Amino acid sequence: MKLWDKGFSIDKQIENFTVGNDREIDIHIAKYDVQASLAHAIMLESIGIITADELADLKKGLNELAVDIENGTFIIEDSFEDVHSKIEWELTNKLGEVGKKIHTARSRNDQVLVALQLYYKENLAIVNAKVKTLFDTLLNLAYTHKDSLLPGYTHLQVAMPSSFGLWFSAYAELLIDDVYVLNAVSKVVDQNPLGSAAGYGSSFPIDRELTTKELDFATLKYNVVAAQLSRGKSERSIASALGGLCNTMARFAMDVCLYMSQNFGFITFPDELTTGSSIMPHKKNPDVFELIRGKCNKIQALHSEMLLITNNLPTGYHRDFQLLKENIIAAFEDVKDILDIFNYSIQQVIVKDIDLNDEKYQYLFTVDSINNLVIEGMSFREAYQQIGGQVQAGTYKPDLGKQHSHIGSIHNLALDKIRDKFPKN
Repeated sequence: MKLWDKGFSIDKQIENFTVGNDREIDIHIAKYDVQASLAHAIMLESIGIITADELADLKKGLNELAVDIENGTFIIEDSFEDVHSKIEWELTNKLGEVGKKIHTARSRNDQVLVALQLYYKENLAIVNAKVKTLFDTLLNLAYTHKDSLLPGYTHLQVAMPSSFGLWFSAYAELLIDDVYVLNAVSKVVDQNPLGSAAGYGSSFPIDRELTTKELDFATLKYNVVAAQLSRGKSERSIASALGGLCNTMARFAMDVCLYMSQNFGFITFPDELTTGSSIMPHKKNPDVFELIRGKCNKIQALHSEMLLITNNLPTGYHRDFQLLKENIIAAFEDVKDILDIFNYSIQQVIVKDIDLNDEKYQYLFTVDSINNLVIEGMSFREAYQQIGGQVQAGTYKPDLGKQHSHIGSIHNLALDKIRDKFPKN
């Protein structure tokens, strides 16, 4: 069944190419199509297009489909082009003629658009909640290990003293920036496009503000052309936001892999969280974090894909938009899994004691030594030259007791302020 069926059969090869993976992908938006169909039916009754009895029948049929979707028993067979045609067929099969009325005053264009907007809106909220969980885990780890020294690096060279508290809370605070962007994108998708039909509205006296309220959108995408033009723009915005979050996690995962290697030896994990080698029995590989890094890097490429698919399309609907669904939905599902496994794994990190007497750390405190001389009255440039001379002569002796007191430094992490900074909604 096709919503655009005009009584002739399409070439099978053409049909297979144009349908693509829609049946499999559309399972993810099935419940949202039901929600939008229900709101649309309520609106149709309010303007006299269907009767109260017909609305009651449609509500019953749609609620039954919602239960099937929730239970995982809803299937889109090969005889259907997509989820929208499947749902309309089910309603018509169960309810008769009233099932055919559900498509009045809407197009498949705004039907898929509103279902996707609802999917995006809900899944952005889910991602946000999972980011908050990881954020809390990192701050708790920062508090637990606030006094554990960690050598800081620049250019991958030993640089200045850091701490595990500083490291964990650094990535926690970076997640706040990612949430700012996710929240901005949530505003972009929290606009109701239903009623834009094929992109130019309808001659029916539809009540778009009613469906906006029924679907709990924050506002309406008033201009019907703008509603259709948002297809692609929403996906580009989402891809950018998810990519930013994945950049944070990929960099953190890289740190974990680096710090777990024998050359650094700062952290480790329980054996059951690592994998081995088929020929080297001593190996303890951080495969989870390598896969997190790889998956996150893949998702960071998504924005370029969304941009190139939609970059030069003129006003109006184009079938190119169909290609946006598969990878943006896959990205959401992957990001949720990544956040879960990252949080699960990093909670079990084992922080090692670091021997600061190791020769490679002998110059970790040179900046502190310079600052001591400055406090005693020497100019910074003279102090720098004096300590530099000691380093060159091999006579430098570090001061391990220097405290860093300013806010956000190793001895004043401001964890409570970082926790308070996380957006409340």
